[in-house]
Amino acid sequence: MAEIPAQPVYAIAGATGFVGSRLAKSLGVSARVIGLSRSSSKAPGNGVAEWRGCDLFSLRDAEAALAGVDIAYYLVHSMMPSAHLTQGSFENLDLIAADNFARAAKHCGVKQIIYLGGLIPEGVKPNEPLSDHLRSRLEVQHTLGAYGVPLTSLRAGIVLGYEGSSFQILYRLVKRLPMMLCPAWTQTKTQPIYCDDAVALLAYCAGRTSTYGQHYDIGGPDVVTYRQMIESLARLMGVHRILLSVRFFSPGLSRLWVTVITGAPKALVAPLVQSLLHPMIAGDRRLQEEAGILGLDLETALRRTLESKKAQPAPLAFAGGAKDSSEREVRSVQRLPLPAGKDAQWVSEEYLRWLPNRFFPFRVEVIADRATFYLRLFNVPLLILEYSEERSTPERALFYIIGGKLAKTMRRGRLEFRESWNRQFLLAAIHEFRPSLPWRIYSLTQAKAHLYVMWRFGRWLLKC
Repeated sequence: MAEIPAQPVYAIAGATGFVGSRLAKSLGVSARVIGLSRSSSKAPGNGVAEWRGCDLFSLRDAEAALAGVDIAYYLVHSMMPSAHLTQGSFENLDLIAADNFARAAKHCGVKQIIYLGGLIPEGVKPNEPLSDHLRSRLEVQHTLGAYGVPLTSLRAGIVLGYEGSSFQILYRLVKRLPMMLCPAWTQTKTQPIYCDDAVALLAYCAGRTSTYGQHYDIGGPDVVTYRQMIESLARLMGVHRILLSVRFFSPGLSRLWVTVITGAPKALVAPLVQSLLHPMIAGDRRLQEEAGILGLDLETALRRTLESKKAQPAPLAFAGGAKDSSEREVRSVQRLPLPAGKDAQWVSEEYLRWLPNRFFPFRVEVIADRATFYLRLFNVPLLILEYSEERSTPERALFYIIGGKLAKTMRRGRLEFRESWNRQFLLAAIHEFRPSLPWRIYSLTQAKAHLYVMWRFGRWLLKC
């Protein structure tokens, strides 16, 4: 086990988020903190000594960002679009980002990864279905710990802070609705924790070897229903609200209602509402007891959150700022079966063999490390892929998209086939692809054709 120096260097993925920014400010008092962001042009400050540009969907970026780092925090989620067109579920996007982070941490000699994930509902059996959001948080946890770097995982429900998305949804519902219909999920129990308490626990785990390989539930001292939290919030806001219990509200109606009233993006609301069906209670709070950080009671936490309103901005997503990239790029990720005894390298080679035999108009010519896609009877390349031997391994095959009539000249466009942490499935992903077709035509033709081809290829792999 690698020894952590007396004055470690920290990196925070998610340093611009409301938890990450507070953590950077706390750690930065006595240590060097590197903030990871899509842009490296940010000025140092608020605890961050250096900003490093890092697209976590790029393994090369992640490796550069974690160079010289001792302890790395992973505080990011992928529920918002990351390209002009994003094809793929947030679970698959989260998985690729976490896999790159864990691989890069191993490559760079990081001594510890600390992760803030979600509570797993009490009493849920291993094979019992979870919401997409909670299942994704658990997959990310497993992925971050899969490459040998000691992982410390903290699991929380709602983290209360004015900039937090969950708080903003509740706050806006209370502020904008004199009368509120309360579906069954508002009776679900939860155990929120104040953001400063979560930050103190994240900092406490840094370099503490007793936390290596451990996961901890964290929460405040109060277990309440969402309805009780809404009532407390309304009282502290000084407003009278009429709450009517209803049984007919489905999760789908709740998503629509919350999106319309709060202005939160559908991509953010949908997985959060789905998770509200599960009780989110800390199973044990042994870490908090050990650290002496039991947390603020709900009333105090809500009051402090409201008091910080003038000093803190609303989340970027609510301000309309968390939109996709200004560049007309595509990110597309599909989860495919991984045949027993096969690896990602085999799947990539099978894809090049399979495609021209299943789709008559196409032919693929493979010469050395280059695969060129044509329409039959025509000798004009549609796409040219170049296999990267340097960046590929048996569990991850990488091709750069270097040309063809359907692609603009790109610096970073790529196609990859990547195994999951447990080798149970595979992710096929296109990153930073810039189509040459007019955008509307591309969206209606080539983009949909790609999804169909990957669906068919997935069915083929099931038979292998």
